[in-house]
Amino acid sequence: MAELHISGELIASHNDTLLGAHKSDYEALGAQLARRNIDIDAITEKVAGFFVALPSWGVGTGGTRFARFPGLGEPRGIFDKLDDCAVIQQLTRTTPTVSLHIPWDKADPKRLKTHAQALGLGFDAMNSNTFSDAPDQAHSYKFGSLSHVDAATRAQAIEHNLECIEIGRAIGSKALTVWIGDGSNFPGQSNFARSFERYLASMAEIYKALPDDWRIFSEHKMYEPAFYSTVVQDWGTNYLIAQTLGPKALCLVDLGHHAPNTNIEMIVSRLIQFKKLGGFHFNDSKYGDDDLDAGSIDPYRLFLVFNELVDAQDRGVEDFNPAHMIDQSHNVTDPIESLISSANEIRRAYAQALLVERSALSAYQDENDALMASDALKRAYRTDVEPILAEARRRSGGAIDPIATYRSSGYRRLIGKERPLAMAGGGGII
Repeated sequence: MAELHISGELIASHNDTLLGAHKSDYEALGAQLARRNIDIDAITEKVAGFFVALPSWGVGTGGTRFARFPGLGEPRGIFDKLDDCAVIQQLTRTTPTVSLHIPWDKADPKRLKTHAQALGLGFDAMNSNTFSDAPDQAHSYKFGSLSHVDAATRAQAIEHNLECIEIGRAIGSKALTVWIGDGSNFPGQSNFARSFERYLASMAEIYKALPDDWRIFSEHKMYEPAFYSTVVQDWGTNYLIAQTLGPKALCLVDLGHHAPNTNIEMIVSRLIQFKKLGGFHFNDSKYGDDDLDAGSIDPYRLFLVFNELVDAQDRGVEDFNPAHMIDQSHNVTDPIESLISSANEIRRAYAQALLVERSALSAYQDENDALMASDALKRAYRTDVEPILAEARRRSGGAIDPIATYRSSGYRRLIGKERPLAMAGGGGII
């Protein structure tokens, strides 16, 4: 059994000091919800069963485009990353799986699986990397990967994705996420149609190698690192890809990969309607692809996204099983604290969406009562569901106040003694 740095006794002790106030808050919220014919325990049970995957890279320090400032006790490799992820799961009971990024996290699959299982973790979707060059690769991705004009470069990128599938099969993953940075910085640099044709042909080769019970997620991103055109630049292109490849191909929605003020919840609805929503990378943004903590900028938008998900769930949409993962970069915070906070904010949006009185909302919509329809959403959003989140964690063995418990454990200081301080580099975004 791998060592867990935060003891169950510490979590229980911290919970004991908060239990009286927590029970009072939970009972008060339960009475309030009962007046709306909502059973708080039924909501809590659903919330406790909602999980989101952690990104292996998220427990390291990110950076700006210009610099990266490493923090105390940064993980030295994938096994340190798994240790940090296990602490987040211990405290939140929301994040039982980890999504790996190859080649950054490449290691012996048997050792990976054994280490994760000892920590009580499993593995979510695999992530390939053809947006940066590995030290030993023969061909550069400077001018593209799956859409590159050079057939040998495309073949190398395809082979890398096939390797990700094989690693994933060995550790129990069931999906592959493909994001590429392919595009152009100048008008005329690339032929739009031929680039997309090459991309589709490359993805078709990867799709053929998928096991029967796997899914492949294509991820769209408006810009960066290509600033004039991007091969997979929006949800419409993403939908075309999924439709072209086949039923195992689905669209991944990263909340930060859209132009400001884009109606993301409507995109989610469209993809659900046509059975091509694969899942999410949760984060937040102010200006562009900022990779900020989920719910830190626009929590109402996060709630509106979950409103669509709960609506689909309640309608019994066939084969509706979207994947949920956090994808963030932490520049100035302790990454573990940011991921704890984000996991709780994602569950908060889910809990609030469960409180929407859907029959009343539907009636308002049918009556064209715009004000009351909007108010039906706001009433759920304005409800303080913190007691539900805390109770869901407590019932599962987690912490009532996970960040306070984490800080009192001294975990960051302890691992700082074990892990040498990383050198600051000139490179920024990871």
